[in-house]
Amino acid sequence: MPLSPPVGRQHLHTRRVTCQGFFRDDGLLDIEGRITDEKTYEHANEWRGPLKPGDFVHDMSIRLTLDHRFIIVDVEAVTDKSPYSMCGNITPNFKRLIGLRVGGGFNRAVRERLGGTEGCTHIVELLGPVATTAFQTAGSRKARELADAHRARIGKPAQVDSGRPKSRPYMLDSCHTWASDSEITKRWVPDFYTGPDAEKVRAAAAGKDIEMDG
Repeated sequence: MPLSPPVGRQHLHTRRVTCQGFFRDDGLLDIEGRITDEKTYEHANEWRGPLKPGDFVHDMSIRLTLDHRFIIVDVEAVTDKSPYSMCGNITPNFKRLIGLRVGGGFNRAVRERLGGTEGCTHIVELLGPVATTAFQTAGSRKARELADAHRARIGKPAQVDSGRPKSRPYMLDSCHTWASDSEITKRWVPDFYTGPDAEKVRAAAAGKDIEMDG
């Protein structure tokens, strides 16, 4: 359902964050993010002069290239629009992300390398949704099919997928739906379910002949 009707108001600002995930021909993943800010009214900028309604105050993008282990093997960051001429000078620092793994502790590692004056606030903020986009991209059946096809082209065997995750899924306990004791977790990742019937659920998932309630 949509939001409730608002009181009378005037639209002043729009921020857009767009993230996309791609499977590359060389078997790697590209995850791209872009953030833009714009005003609905004309306002002055000391460096760029008057900015008209719809002109981007910020327009910044980043591309992370990941291998199959979610290790960052390359980074490109750009600032196309900014309120100050020096904003784009810091983008080379984002190469410091090379070698990091997108996963547990990623946000902390980003802050260590690019926190404060070592980075750009907006591009650093963008890395959060970029990281979750990486999981959404790589976790799809289509991505696995493309990865297997690539491995076949280069003469490597396809990875065996049992359909059951080997490590704790990143989304567990990250929201109400993916609570470790929820019905969604019970259905889709039973190995990590912690509800009252967890032992029976896990046994059934492993193919053991244990009678389930209901």
